Amino acid sequence: MLANYLPVLIFLALAAVLAAVLLGLGLVLGRLSVRHRGDAAKLSPYECGFEAFEDSRMKFDVRYYLIAILFIIFDLEIAFLFPWAVSLGRIGGFGMAAMGVFLAILTIGFAYEWKKGALEWD
Repeated sequence: MLANYLPVLIFLALAAVLAAVLLGLGLVLGRLSVRHRGDAAKLSPYECGFEAFEDSRMKFDVRYYLIAILFIIFDLEIAFLFPWAVSLGRIGGFGMAAMGVFLAILTIGFAYEWKKGALEWD
């Protein structure tokens, strides 16, 4: 029975060796590079091409989290609607009712987002 797993073990060992060689090669070539030794401007932290202007531990506005919830709502909707639409012929009326309940819950979530003002950027 262990002979069946031999190709998998060989593959894992080969992958580990190849990963180690490539990481080591990158480390060695990176240290030899002239560009590795940069000046103060090159080694300074930056944010989108310009200097950071605030603390990285600042608090986010609540609207950011509401938009994240809105994204999750619509992402889940799409992730569940495609397989449901493909198998609608086989699941029949029960599948239609279950998706109706699911879409009703999503609509309630969307109404909550709208009521909280997450869709308005003032």
